[in-house]
Amino acid sequence: MTVDMFRIGGDLGVRRLGFGAMRLPSEPGPAREGSLAVARRAVELGVTLIDTAHMYGWGANEELLAEALYPYVDGLTITTKVGVARSASPAGWKLDARPDVLRGQVEHALRRLRVERIELLQLHRIDPAVPLADQLGALRELRTEGKVGRIGLSEVTVTELDRAREIVDVASVQNRYSLLDREHEPVLAACEAAGIAFLPWRPVATAASDTSAEIAAVAAELNATPAQVSLAWLLHRSPVILPIPGTSRIGHLEENLAAAHLHLDPAGLDRLDRLDRLAE
Repeated sequence: MTVDMFRIGGDLGVRRLGFGAMRLPSEPGPAREGSLAVARRAVELGVTLIDTAHMYGWGANEELLAEALYPYVDGLTITTKVGVARSASPAGWKLDARPDVLRGQVEHALRRLRVERIELLQLHRIDPAVPLADQLGALRELRTEGKVGRIGLSEVTVTELDRAREIVDVASVQNRYSLLDREHEPVLAACEAAGIAFLPWRPVATAASDTSAEIAAVAAELNATPAQVSLAWLLHRSPVILPIPGTSRIGHLEENLAAAHLHLDPAGLDRLDRLDRLAE
C-alpha cells in the first residue's frame, strides 16, 4: 500500500489514509473476534493511524485495539479523544472537560492502550461550561509530563481554533467533512495554512439521488466504488487531509484502503468539486 505521508505536529509521520475504530463491536463473542481481525488486517495493509475515543464503549474500544495490536509495530499511532462522559440524559453522554476529568480519562487510556504516552490526544469537543484555558491547560500539563505527545481538537470553528492556538500548539483537527458535506471548509483552509492535520470524520457521506448518480458515474468510469471515489477525492482535496474511514468488515476495509491508489484526473476532480453546489 503506497500512500502519501504526513507529519502530524511536524514530526509524527503517518500514512494519510487511516482507520476509524468507532464501528468495531467490542462485546464478547463472534463480533468481537471479527473486530480483532479487522484491526489486525488494517495494520497488515499498512495503516499507521488508528482513531479511537474514550466515548467509544467508554474505554472498551481502546482495550479492543490493545488486545488486537499490542505489542504495537513500529510507526503505528493510535490516537484517542477525551472530554465526553456518561450521563443520565437521553443521549447517554455529556460534554465534560473539567481538568480532573480529562486527566482521569487520559490515565485510563494509557492503561487500556498499554502505552506510556499517547502520541496524539484530541479534545472530543470544547466544553462551553469550562474555560478553554482550563481545558487546554490540563492537556498541556499532561504533555509536559510526557503522557501526551501532541494535542488536537475536534468539531471546532475557525475562531475556536484560533483561540486554542493562543494557548497550545494544535497538531490536528477532527471535524465532519466529506465530498458532499463541506460545512467546515473554512476550518480546512485554516489547517492547511498552518500545516495542521485535518482528520475528517464521516468521510463517506450519504448523498441525494442526483449527486449519487454523478459519483456513481465517475466511479464506473474508474472501475471503482462510490466510496473509493469519495475517499480518493479527499486525498486529492488537500495535503493535510487524513481520512479515517471506519468499518467492521474486512472486505469493506480492503475496499476503502484501495482508494489510496485511485487516480482522479483533472476532469473527474472538476466534476466532483461541483457536486457540493448540487447538494445544497
